[in-house]
Amino acid sequence: MRVRKNDQVLVLSGNYKGKKGKVLKVFPEQNRIIVEGVNFIKRHSRPTQQNPQGGIIEKEAPIHVSNVMVVCPKCSTPARMGRQTVYDETRKRKNSVRVCKNCGEMLVSK
Repeated sequence: MRVRKNDQVLVLSGNYKGKKGKVLKVFPEQNRIIVEGVNFIKRHSRPTQQNPQGGIIEKEAPIHVSNVMVVCPKCSTPARMGRQTVYDETRKRKNSVRVCKNCGEMLVSK
């Protein structure tokens, strides 16, 4: 999966097509992600200590990773991601980094 937590993504299909948001959680086994402000569902919850009132709660539901595209921070356009091997001088070993296919900028995870 080329999408990671805290990436800025653009939704390509579905009811939220064209909306940008930050990835909150990644589920690699199911190939699904939760994007901030996208795919809201309503769930009924009974009263708990954290929520003594209970009631109907709106929260984001997972969407399939194929329906989003990572937005490159440098060129600020949705772009495909590639892999590139870079030699790390401080650790004296090779690392694999994500690279924007449009501008060639390396994406480092926060």
